[in-house]
Order: sequence, then structure tokens, then C-alpha cells
Amino acid sequence: MNGQPIADGPAERGPLRPIELATGAVLGGATVGLVTIGSVIPVAGALNLVAAVPMGLIAHRYRLRALVTAAVASALVAFVATGLVATVGLMATATVAGIIGTAKRRGGGFLAMFGLSILASALWAGFAVGMLQLFSSGRNLLFDNVRNASRGIQNLAARQPQLEPLGRTAADLTDSVLRWWWAWVGGSVATGMLATAIFSWFVLGSVLDRLAWLPGSDRLDAPPDERPIAPLPVTLRGASFRYPGAVREALRDIDLTVAVGEFVAIVGHNGSGKSTLTRLLAGLPPTSGAVQRPGSAGLGHLGGTTLVLQRPESQTLGVLVADDVVWGLPPEQAAEVEVDALLGEVGLNGMGEKETATLSGGQQQRLAVAAALARKPALLIADEATSMIDPDGRRELVELLAALPKRHAMAVVLVTHHEADAAAADRVIHLSEGRSVEFLPTWPKPVRDARRRPMGDTILELRGIAHTYNRGTPWEAPALHAVDLSVRRGEALLVVGGNGSGKSTLAWIMAGLIAPSSGRCELAGKPIAKQIGRVELAFQHSRLQLQKQTVGAEIADWGGRATGSGAVGRALDAVGLDRSLAARSIEELSGGQAKRVVLAAIVASHPQVVVLDEPLAGLDPAGRADIVELLARLRDSGLTLIIISHDVADMSAVCDRTVHLIDGRIPAADSVSAIAAVTDQVARPHDARPAPLRYPGDAAQHIEHGGR
Repeated sequence: MNGQPIADGPAERGPLRPIELATGAVLGGATVGLVTIGSVIPVAGALNLVAAVPMGLIAHRYRLRALVTAAVASALVAFVATGLVATVGLMATATVAGIIGTAKRRGGGFLAMFGLSILASALWAGFAVGMLQLFSSGRNLLFDNVRNASRGIQNLAARQPQLEPLGRTAADLTDSVLRWWWAWVGGSVATGMLATAIFSWFVLGSVLDRLAWLPGSDRLDAPPDERPIAPLPVTLRGASFRYPGAVREALRDIDLTVAVGEFVAIVGHNGSGKSTLTRLLAGLPPTSGAVQRPGSAGLGHLGGTTLVLQRPESQTLGVLVADDVVWGLPPEQAAEVEVDALLGEVGLNGMGEKETATLSGGQQQRLAVAAALARKPALLIADEATSMIDPDGRRELVELLAALPKRHAMAVVLVTHHEADAAAADRVIHLSEGRSVEFLPTWPKPVRDARRRPMGDTILELRGIAHTYNRGTPWEAPALHAVDLSVRRGEALLVVGGNGSGKSTLAWIMAGLIAPSSGRCELAGKPIAKQIGRVELAFQHSRLQLQKQTVGAEIADWGGRATGSGAVGRALDAVGLDRSLAARSIEELSGGQAKRVVLAAIVASHPQVVVLDEPLAGLDPAGRADIVELLARLRDSGLTLIIISHDVADMSAVCDRTVHLIDGRIPAADSVSAIAAVTDQVARPHDARPAPLRYPGDAAQHIEHGGR
């Protein structure tokens, strides 16, 4: 298969593409929610105006067909939820949003919008008159009520001589309106629609212009391939790929063959082209070279290609485990799937009736593999599927993937930056800067760096912390039990535990984002819930915390109104990023850069404590070493760090002590030994320091003189 990359703009022909269906479903659902709330709650009527934004985004990004499909589906749901009035309102909103979004997408101006609005106004006016004409009984009943109300007003006015002329005028006007009802109704609807469109052009149009930078393309989207599904064997010959607008190729001159029965590992650092290679294997045509296979890749289809990605929660759609395995399959195919057998094969035996929300990260990845196997794939691609789970779960998942080609007529491709994950593979492909290489350079592991500043008194204290999700319901799930923990000012504390041990729940409680079911969490002697923002939380998935268009805008938003370009620059200095990055789009950041930007934003917000949830997840060895070095600098600047991670080997280089979280509990013996470890570390600050970490500048000076 030869070809050019998919353009950024949507295709003008053919059925709706997956990205159009997915975006339409999400934004259409948002529109239904806004319209429903606006219709049910009187004071929330303004939400009907906001409801135009999701529909406008669809029209702005995709074809008219996508907007019509989303609008019809949303209208059906709205009709069931709220009735006819809200449904008509939703369709009118979709009409206005479609006019403005389409005009913006095609580069039209005010005149184009005005012309389309006149046409739409005429159609809506005809619709309103036609409905009243069609349902004549209802129309006559409505008109009789209007006449009776008018006569009542006239009779009341007749009791006061000075008001009698006003009453006659109101009655005459009512008779005139009802006699020429079709003109009044049609004119009112047309005028209202036209006025709304003009107003929305300036309001909604400005919103769409500001949201134009958001990504709207599907990097897995490939042109239709009408051949029968037959993805294997697949051969790449001199395959290269360059993304639209990129200055260089992401993948260059790749020669590779994958056949049935193979377990192939692709190893490389972040940005080496691993994910791009998986997209070519999944059906995306190269920009040069060739990808040859007997038929189509059949991504997501029965007997074709399936993908298991690094974030399992993004692939979990069913409420129950058994439902998720067959989610999206046609009913006749779903009925043929032996769900219990598949769950047993991936190590989830007997968990079919369990809620997917209660699964650990490793269990969710196993569930994703089971859902992939339900499609009976010939080619299964696991793209960084092991990066977000603990070491035990990673080892078990690799063993599972390695065994699949031995039990099924299929091939498995594992993409990873962990060399250890590739040990079980039949072949290992190393990628570096988009090219295939013999081996990857070795990266030094972080070494122990003794602190340069002593710790202070206790700043964060947890006593008897317990938390249960869905408490008091049949679905309640205990996460933490009687956790006691004290953290000193300037300390770097490592909290370790397997997936599902309660680490993330503990992080959210310490940040004050959720209240524990029982116990107390205090910062400097006061409840943390009353000091939101004094403890900042860095999410495991850094991209979820970055909401602005540029790096500088993101950091300034975290820092508050007083955060100028100078403070933004000092925050970037503190995390080792060049100040020129402030103008960079958030969408252009690598995984490691995104983590650093979040930390820079946290520095700008001047917190007392920073909680980092899995800061090394998804990073290659070089990125991991950089983040560890950065955390050492932040620790020495005086920040209190609580690092929640399963990467004990790397994080122990920067942390003063380690506590273990096991099934939601911190063992008492662990707490005692941890306190002793802290005391010992303070008494002997220079031990175990074979080589100092090097970094540009004085991080403490960057932070302390940055307006803190």
C-alpha cells in the first residue's frame, strides 16, 4: 500500500469516519445535557445559549453530514428526556450553530452567514406554519384560549372608563393576529431565527475562533481499503512517514516483516517513532515507501487488527467487565463470544459481573486485552500498554502477551521503552530518531543525591484516614483504612504500592480534592479542605492538567493575575526548560515536557506541598533521569514533595524515606522504621552520594526569588 497522509481537514466523501462519530457522540451528548438542564430548571435557561457551542464545534471541524447525524441523534435523546419543546429548541440551536460553524470552516464571512440564515429562517418559518396547519385541532384550541383571554382582558378594562379603549384595542389586535396567524407566526419565527444567528455570529463565532487550536484529527484514520480483511503477513519496505505540517519525518526507511505466530517487541525512547510505526502497522499509509499485506488491516474489525493503548481507562466503555469485553460488537457476534473463557485466559477469571470502575490499572489492561481478543484479531498491537502499571503487573502482562501467539493464529507487537519487557520477544526492533538501529544507548540511572537543606517541623498530618467510594450503596468500594502519616516541611516522601492499593485516593485526599470518609488531614494544623491550593497535585497523566493554548498562558493561569512574563520565565528556569518554550503550543509538547510544564505551573502557584502521582509513568530512561534530577532540585529549594510511585529504584535516589501502602493500609512497623530513616537522613546528610546531580543555575534561587 502506498499513499499520502491523511490531511488535517475532513474527507468530503464517504461514510462518517470514526473521529466524526466519536466527536459527534461526545459533543451531541453535551448538547443534550445542557438543553435538558436549561429546560427543566427555570433559572438555568441561559444554558440553551451555551448549548450552541458543542454543535458549532462539530460544524466547524467536520462535514455537514456529521452535524446532521449528531443533531438527529441528540434530538431523539432530548425528546425522550424532556419532550417536544426542548427537542425543537435543540434543533433550532443546531441550525444556528451549523450555519456559523460551516461558514467559519469554509472561510466565509458575515454575508455568507447572513445568506444562510435567511434561508434557514424561511425554512423554520415554513415548518412552524406547517405544523400549526397540520394539527388544526390543536391550533383551534390554542386560538380559542387566546380569544378567551383577550375577551377577559377587555371585560376587565370595561369596568374602568379610562381603560375601555385600551381593552378594545387589545381585542382588535388579537383578532387581527389570529386572522393572519400564518404571517405573524412565520414572521416572528423568521425574525427570531435571523436575530439569533446575527447575535451568535459575534458571540459563538468568537468562541469557535478561540477554540480553533484544539486538535481535531484522528492519527489512526486511514483511507478506505475495500479488500478483504487480511492484515498478516505485513511487510514494510523503506517506509517513512511525515505528519502534516511537520518539518521532518517521524519515521524513516523502515524495513520490517511481521508474520503469524510472532511476538515482536519495538523498543525506543520517547519521540523515537514507535507510535508512528504502530499506526502504519494498523493501516495508515506511509508518505513514502510501501506497506504490503494480503488484504486490509481491518482495524477494530473481526479478524483484523486491534490496539491496546497505554491508558486502559480510555478504552473501558462498559459498566460491567463482561459488558466491556463485547462492547461495540454486533449482537450476533457478541453472542458467539465466550466471555468467561476470555476472562480466564487473561487472568480475570470470575470477574465478569464486577464493575470496571473498581479494577486496578493492571486489571484494566488485562480487560483491554480480553476485549481485543473478542475480535479474534490476526494482529494485536500493544502500544506502551505496560507503562502505567506496577512492576508485577507489567511482568504478568508481558507474559500474557508472549503466550498469545502460541495459543492463537495471530501475531503480537509490543511497543515499549523498557528493555526488560522485550526479553520474552522473538525479535526486538530498536528505534532511535525514527530509524531502525542495532541497539539503543544506555542511560545512567539516577544516583542518590543527599539533600542540601535540612527538613523542618511536621507540615502535613493524616490521622485515621479512611475512604470508601459509593459509601452506603450496594457498589461501595473501600480504598483506604485507618491511614496515619506525618510529613515534615521540606521532606521528600515516597509512597509505594501496587495498582489498586489506594495510592491515587490518598493523593487526592492530601490535595484536599476529596474529603475522606473518616479521619482528619491537616496542613499546618488546619484542615486541608479549607486550604485548597496550598497542596498542589500533579496528575499521573500530565496532559489532563494542561488546559490553555500555550505553555506561558498555562503557567500564568496557575500563578494568578499577578503572574507576568518574568514570573513565567523564572518558573521555566526552575524546571530546566528554555524560556522560549513559553510560546509553544501545549499540543506540541512531549510527555516529559508536559510533566515539566505542570511542575513549572505548580512552582508559579507557590504551594506549600506538592503531591506527584506517578511522575515517571510513560517516560523513557532519559526522561525518567531528567525528572528525578528535577525533583532533587525542587526538594533542595525547600518544597515538600510527596511522590506516589511504584518506581522505587529510581525515586529512592531523591526521596528521604519510603512508606508502603498495602490494600489501603500503611503498616505500623513501616511507619516506625520510616521515622527512624528520616532522623538518620537528617543526622547524616552527606552519606550515599556517589555523584552529584548537575543542573543549570540555582533552583532554590529561581523559586525563592520568583515572587514567593
